[in-house]
Amino acid sequence: MITREKLENNQVWLYVIVLVIAAGFGLIVPDFAGQLDVTISAVIAILMYSMFSQIPFTSLKKSFANRRFILALLTVNYIAVPIVVWILSKLLPEYPPLLLGVYLVLLTPCIDYVIVFTALGRGNEKVILMSTPILFITQMLLLPLYLWLFMGDEAEGIVEPGPFLEAFFGLIVIPLGIAIAIQLFARKAPVGNKILDLSAWLPVPFMALTLFVVVASQIGKLSTYNDLIIKVIPIYIAFMIIMPIISRFIAKWFNLDTGSGRALIFSGSTRNSLVVLPLALALSDDLSTLVAAVIITQTIVELAGELIYIRLVPNLLLRQKK
Repeated sequence: MITREKLENNQVWLYVIVLVIAAGFGLIVPDFAGQLDVTISAVIAILMYSMFSQIPFTSLKKSFANRRFILALLTVNYIAVPIVVWILSKLLPEYPPLLLGVYLVLLTPCIDYVIVFTALGRGNEKVILMSTPILFITQMLLLPLYLWLFMGDEAEGIVEPGPFLEAFFGLIVIPLGIAIAIQLFARKAPVGNKILDLSAWLPVPFMALTLFVVVASQIGKLSTYNDLIIKVIPIYIAFMIIMPIISRFIAKWFNLDTGSGRALIFSGSTRNSLVVLPLALALSDDLSTLVAAVIITQTIVELAGELIYIRLVPNLLLRQKK
Protein backbone atom coordinates (compact mmCIF):
# COMPACT_ATOMS: atom_id res chain seq x y z
CA MET A 1 0.00 0.00 0.00
CA ILE A 2 1.32 3.43 -0.93
CA THR A 3 1.36 5.85 1.98
CA ARG A 4 2.13 9.57 1.84
CA GLU A 5 5.28 8.98 3.88
CA LYS A 6 6.54 6.33 1.43
CA LEU A 7 5.76 8.62 -1.49
CA GLU A 8 7.69 11.51 0.06
CA ASN A 9 10.64 9.38 1.14
CA ASN A 10 11.04 7.96 -2.38
CA GLN A 11 10.31 11.16 -4.28
CA VAL A 12 13.90 11.63 -5.50
CA TRP A 13 13.83 8.36 -7.43
CA LEU A 14 10.42 9.21 -8.82
CA TYR A 15 11.72 12.54 -10.12
CA VAL A 16 14.79 10.91 -11.67
CA ILE A 17 12.61 8.38 -13.51
CA VAL A 18 10.22 11.13 -14.66
CA LEU A 19 13.11 13.28 -15.91
CA VAL A 20 14.49 10.40 -18.00
CA ILE A 21 11.06 9.58 -19.45
CA ALA A 22 10.35 13.27 -20.15
CA ALA A 23 13.67 13.77 -21.93
CA GLY A 24 13.11 10.67 -24.07
CA PHE A 25 9.52 11.67 -24.85
CA GLY A 26 10.54 15.21 -25.79
CA LEU A 27 13.29 13.98 -28.13
CA ILE A 28 11.33 11.15 -29.75
CA VAL A 29 8.11 13.08 -30.44
CA PRO A 30 9.21 16.73 -30.26
CA ASP A 31 6.19 18.18 -32.07
CA PHE A 32 3.67 16.55 -29.76
CA ALA A 33 5.77 17.16 -26.65
CA GLY A 34 6.16 20.82 -27.58
CA GLN A 35 2.40 21.25 -27.35
CA LEU A 36 2.52 20.33 -23.65
CA ASP A 37 3.76 23.83 -22.85
CA VAL A 38 0.12 25.04 -22.82
CA THR A 39 -0.42 22.92 -19.68
CA ILE A 40 2.58 24.26 -17.75
CA SER A 41 0.80 27.19 -16.06
CA ALA A 42 -2.13 25.07 -14.84
CA VAL A 43 0.14 22.31 -13.53
CA ILE A 44 2.41 24.79 -11.73
CA ALA A 45 -0.58 26.62 -10.21
CA ILE A 46 -1.86 23.35 -8.66
CA LEU A 47 1.66 22.49 -7.50
CA MET A 48 2.04 25.92 -5.88
CA TYR A 49 -1.29 25.54 -4.07
CA SER A 50 -0.36 22.05 -2.84
CA MET A 51 2.99 23.31 -1.52
CA PHE A 52 1.53 26.43 0.10
CA SER A 53 -1.28 24.43 1.74
CA GLN A 54 1.35 22.53 3.75
CA ILE A 55 3.07 25.68 5.02
CA PRO A 56 1.67 26.64 8.45
CA PHE A 57 0.87 30.29 7.65
CA THR A 58 -1.80 30.42 10.37
CA SER A 59 0.91 29.60 12.93
CA LEU A 60 3.20 32.42 11.90
CA LYS A 61 3.73 33.55 15.51
CA LYS A 62 5.07 30.11 16.42
CA SER A 63 7.65 30.48 13.65
CA PHE A 64 9.45 33.06 15.77
CA ALA A 65 9.55 30.86 18.89
CA ASN A 66 13.04 29.51 18.18
CA ARG A 67 14.68 32.88 17.63
CA ARG A 68 18.23 31.58 17.62
CA PHE A 69 17.47 29.17 14.78
CA ILE A 70 15.56 31.84 12.84
CA LEU A 71 18.51 34.25 13.10
CA ALA A 72 20.88 31.50 11.94
CA LEU A 73 18.49 30.63 9.09
CA LEU A 74 18.27 34.24 7.91
CA THR A 75 22.05 34.65 8.21
CA VAL A 76 22.72 31.59 6.05
CA ASN A 77 20.11 32.26 3.37
CA TYR A 78 20.31 36.03 3.05
CA ILE A 79 23.90 36.89 3.93
CA ALA A 80 26.08 33.82 3.31
CA VAL A 81 24.23 32.50 0.23
CA PRO A 82 24.16 35.83 -1.69
CA ILE A 83 27.89 36.32 -1.08
CA VAL A 84 28.68 32.80 -2.33
CA VAL A 85 26.35 33.19 -5.34
CA TRP A 86 27.86 36.54 -6.28
CA ILE A 87 31.41 35.11 -6.14
CA LEU A 88 30.46 31.98 -8.13
CA SER A 89 28.64 34.07 -10.74
CA LYS A 90 31.93 35.77 -11.59
CA LEU A 91 33.01 32.43 -13.09
CA LEU A 92 30.14 32.55 -15.61
CA PRO A 93 29.95 34.40 -18.92
CA GLU A 94 28.56 37.95 -18.70
CA TYR A 95 25.31 36.93 -20.37
CA PRO A 96 22.33 38.47 -18.49
CA PRO A 97 19.69 35.75 -19.24
CA LEU A 98 22.07 33.06 -18.00
CA LEU A 99 22.91 35.02 -14.86
CA LEU A 100 19.22 35.77 -14.24
CA GLY A 101 18.42 32.04 -14.19
CA VAL A 102 21.28 31.31 -11.79
CA TYR A 103 20.33 34.19 -9.49
CA LEU A 104 16.63 33.30 -9.49
CA VAL A 105 17.22 29.72 -8.41
CA LEU A 106 20.21 30.08 -6.06
CA LEU A 107 19.00 33.11 -4.12
CA THR A 108 15.69 31.51 -3.05
CA PRO A 109 15.74 28.91 -0.23
CA CYS A 110 13.58 25.80 -0.61
CA ILE A 111 10.28 25.67 1.29
CA ASP A 112 8.97 22.25 0.30
CA TYR A 113 11.02 19.09 -0.16
CA VAL A 114 13.82 20.43 2.06
CA ILE A 115 11.60 19.31 4.96
CA VAL A 116 11.64 15.69 3.76
CA PHE A 117 15.38 15.72 3.03
CA THR A 118 16.08 17.20 6.48
CA ALA A 119 14.15 14.33 8.05
CA LEU A 120 15.99 11.75 5.91
CA GLY A 121 19.28 13.39 6.95
CA ARG A 122 18.31 13.01 10.63
CA GLY A 123 17.86 16.74 11.11
CA ASN A 124 15.07 18.56 12.95
CA GLU A 125 12.49 18.88 10.19
CA LYS A 126 9.99 20.52 12.58
CA VAL A 127 12.06 23.71 12.92
CA ILE A 128 12.28 23.92 9.13
CA LEU A 129 8.52 23.33 8.76
CA MET A 130 7.71 26.09 11.25
CA SER A 131 10.17 28.42 9.50
CA THR A 132 8.71 28.03 6.01
CA PRO A 133 6.31 31.02 6.24
CA ILE A 134 9.21 33.29 7.18
CA LEU A 135 11.41 31.88 4.41
CA PHE A 136 8.70 32.32 1.78
CA ILE A 137 7.83 35.89 2.77
CA THR A 138 11.47 37.01 3.08
CA GLN A 139 12.57 35.53 -0.24
CA MET A 140 9.70 37.18 -2.12
CA LEU A 141 10.65 40.52 -0.54
CA LEU A 142 14.42 40.20 -0.94
CA LEU A 143 14.70 38.55 -4.37
CA PRO A 144 13.99 41.80 -6.30
CA LEU A 145 16.55 43.61 -4.13
CA TYR A 146 19.27 41.05 -4.84
CA LEU A 147 18.47 41.01 -8.57
CA TRP A 148 18.84 44.79 -8.60
CA LEU A 149 22.11 44.64 -6.62
CA PHE A 150 23.62 41.92 -8.81
CA MET A 151 22.28 42.94 -12.24
CA GLY A 152 21.06 46.53 -11.99
CA ASP A 153 19.62 47.87 -15.24
CA GLU A 154 20.37 44.58 -17.03
CA ALA A 155 17.56 42.88 -15.06
CA GLU A 156 15.14 45.63 -16.11
CA GLY A 157 16.07 45.03 -19.75
CA ILE A 158 15.21 41.33 -19.50
CA VAL A 159 12.19 41.31 -17.22
CA GLU A 160 9.05 42.86 -18.68
CA PRO A 161 6.91 43.97 -15.69
CA GLY A 162 3.53 43.02 -17.22
CA PRO A 163 3.98 39.27 -17.87
CA PHE A 164 6.24 38.95 -14.82
CA LEU A 165 3.60 40.41 -12.48
CA GLU A 166 0.88 38.39 -14.20
CA ALA A 167 2.80 35.16 -13.58
CA PHE A 168 3.57 36.17 -10.00
CA PHE A 169 -0.08 36.97 -9.29
CA GLY A 170 -1.62 34.02 -11.13
CA LEU A 171 0.85 31.30 -10.18
CA ILE A 172 1.95 32.41 -6.72
CA VAL A 173 -0.40 34.98 -5.14
CA ILE A 174 -3.71 33.27 -6.06
CA PRO A 175 -2.61 29.72 -5.02
CA LEU A 176 -1.14 31.23 -1.86
CA GLY A 177 -4.40 33.05 -1.08
CA ILE A 178 -6.46 29.89 -1.62
CA ALA A 179 -4.11 27.87 0.63
CA ILE A 180 -4.28 30.44 3.45
CA ALA A 181 -8.09 30.71 3.12
CA ILE A 182 -8.46 26.92 3.46
CA GLN A 183 -6.12 26.89 6.47
CA LEU A 184 -8.26 29.56 8.14
CA PHE A 185 -11.42 27.61 7.19
CA ALA A 186 -9.91 24.45 8.69
CA ARG A 187 -9.72 26.16 12.08
CA LYS A 188 -13.50 26.35 12.19
CA ALA A 189 -14.72 23.41 10.09
CA PRO A 190 -13.53 19.76 9.99
CA VAL A 191 -14.05 19.64 6.22
CA GLY A 192 -11.25 22.20 5.91
CA ASN A 193 -8.84 19.75 7.54
CA LYS A 194 -9.99 17.03 5.15
CA ILE A 195 -9.20 19.31 2.21
CA LEU A 196 -5.74 20.00 3.64
CA ASP A 197 -5.15 16.27 4.19
CA LEU A 198 -6.05 15.57 0.57
CA SER A 199 -3.88 18.48 -0.59
CA ALA A 200 -0.92 16.96 1.26
CA TRP A 201 -0.90 14.14 -1.31
CA LEU A 202 -0.48 16.53 -4.24
CA PRO A 203 3.06 18.03 -3.98
CA VAL A 204 5.02 14.93 -5.03
CA PRO A 205 2.88 13.85 -8.02
CA PHE A 206 2.48 17.43 -9.23
CA MET A 207 6.19 18.12 -8.80
CA ALA A 208 6.79 15.05 -10.99
CA LEU A 209 4.15 16.22 -13.48
CA THR A 210 5.66 19.72 -13.58
CA LEU A 211 9.11 18.31 -14.29
CA PHE A 212 7.63 16.12 -17.02
CA VAL A 213 5.72 18.82 -18.91
CA VAL A 214 8.53 21.38 -18.60
CA VAL A 215 11.36 19.05 -19.64
CA ALA A 216 9.36 17.25 -22.37
CA SER A 217 8.11 20.49 -23.93
CA GLN A 218 11.39 22.40 -23.70
CA ILE A 219 14.16 19.86 -24.30
CA GLY A 220 13.80 20.01 -28.07
CA LYS A 221 14.58 23.74 -27.95
CA LEU A 222 17.76 23.44 -25.89
CA SER A 223 20.35 22.55 -28.52
CA THR A 224 21.03 26.26 -29.07
CA TYR A 225 21.92 26.68 -25.39
CA ASN A 226 23.86 23.49 -24.63
CA ASP A 227 27.16 25.31 -24.26
CA LEU A 228 25.66 27.73 -21.72
CA ILE A 229 23.80 25.09 -19.72
CA ILE A 230 26.98 23.00 -19.39
CA LYS A 231 28.73 26.01 -17.83
CA VAL A 232 26.26 26.34 -14.96
CA ILE A 233 26.61 22.72 -13.80
CA PRO A 234 30.04 23.23 -12.12
CA ILE A 235 28.63 26.35 -10.42
CA TYR A 236 25.74 24.36 -8.96
CA ILE A 237 28.08 21.58 -7.82
CA ALA A 238 30.42 24.14 -6.21
CA PHE A 239 27.44 25.72 -4.43
CA MET A 240 26.40 22.34 -3.04
CA ILE A 241 29.93 21.71 -1.75
CA ILE A 242 30.52 25.17 -0.26
CA MET A 243 27.19 25.88 1.44
CA PRO A 244 27.08 22.86 3.82
CA ILE A 245 30.52 23.84 5.14
CA ILE A 246 29.52 27.48 5.67
CA SER A 247 26.16 26.45 7.17
CA ARG A 248 27.91 24.12 9.62
CA PHE A 249 30.17 26.97 10.73
CA ILE A 250 27.15 29.26 11.25
CA ALA A 251 25.31 26.51 13.17
CA LYS A 252 28.31 26.28 15.53
CA TRP A 253 28.47 30.09 15.76
CA PHE A 254 24.81 30.25 16.86
CA ASN A 255 25.36 27.24 19.16
CA LEU A 256 22.54 25.21 17.62
CA ASP A 257 21.83 21.65 18.74
CA THR A 258 22.70 18.84 16.34
CA GLY A 259 19.21 18.43 14.84
CA SER A 260 18.79 22.17 14.24
CA GLY A 261 22.32 22.41 12.86
CA ARG A 262 21.59 19.71 10.30
CA ALA A 263 18.33 21.48 9.39
CA LEU A 264 20.31 24.67 8.82
CA ILE A 265 22.74 22.83 6.53
CA PHE A 266 19.89 21.46 4.41
CA SER A 267 18.16 24.85 4.22
CA GLY A 268 21.31 26.68 3.19
CA SER A 269 22.07 24.15 0.47
CA THR A 270 18.61 23.40 -0.98
CA ARG A 271 17.06 25.88 -3.40
CA ASN A 272 13.55 26.86 -4.48
CA SER A 273 13.47 26.05 -8.20
CA LEU A 274 9.75 25.39 -8.57
CA VAL A 275 8.61 28.68 -7.01
CA VAL A 276 10.79 30.79 -9.33
CA LEU A 277 10.09 28.67 -12.43
CA PRO A 278 6.82 30.52 -13.19
CA LEU A 279 8.75 33.79 -13.14
CA ALA A 280 11.23 32.37 -15.66
CA LEU A 281 8.45 31.17 -17.94
CA ALA A 282 6.94 34.67 -17.91
CA LEU A 283 9.91 36.03 -19.84
CA SER A 284 9.80 36.55 -23.59
CA ASP A 285 9.88 33.37 -25.70
CA ASP A 286 13.48 33.82 -26.80
CA LEU A 287 14.65 33.99 -23.15
CA SER A 288 12.23 31.83 -21.16
CA THR A 289 13.55 28.53 -22.55
CA LEU A 290 17.13 29.28 -21.51
CA VAL A 291 16.24 30.67 -18.07
CA ALA A 292 13.85 27.77 -17.37
CA ALA A 293 16.51 25.27 -18.49
CA VAL A 294 19.08 26.87 -16.17
CA ILE A 295 16.62 26.51 -13.29
CA ILE A 296 15.64 22.91 -14.10
CA THR A 297 19.32 21.99 -14.44
CA GLN A 298 19.84 23.16 -10.86
CA THR A 299 16.98 20.89 -9.75
CA ILE A 300 18.58 17.87 -11.43
CA VAL A 301 21.99 18.59 -9.89
CA GLU A 302 20.38 19.22 -6.52
CA LEU A 303 18.39 15.98 -6.47
CA ALA A 304 21.61 14.04 -7.02
CA GLY A 305 23.31 16.09 -4.32
CA GLU A 306 20.53 15.46 -1.79
CA LEU A 307 21.14 11.70 -2.05
CA ILE A 308 24.69 12.40 -0.91
CA TYR A 309 23.64 14.94 1.74
CA ILE A 310 21.27 12.59 3.58
CA ARG A 311 24.25 10.29 4.25
CA LEU A 312 27.09 12.78 4.53
CA VAL A 313 25.46 15.37 6.83
CA PRO A 314 24.60 13.07 9.79
CA ASN A 315 27.55 10.70 9.41
CA LEU A 316 30.40 13.10 8.69
CA LEU A 317 29.56 16.78 8.53
CA LEU A 318 27.57 17.12 11.76
CA ARG A 319 27.58 14.03 13.91
CA GLN A 320 25.42 13.54 16.97
CA LYS A 321 27.12 14.82 20.13
CA LYS A 322 27.89 12.07 22.60
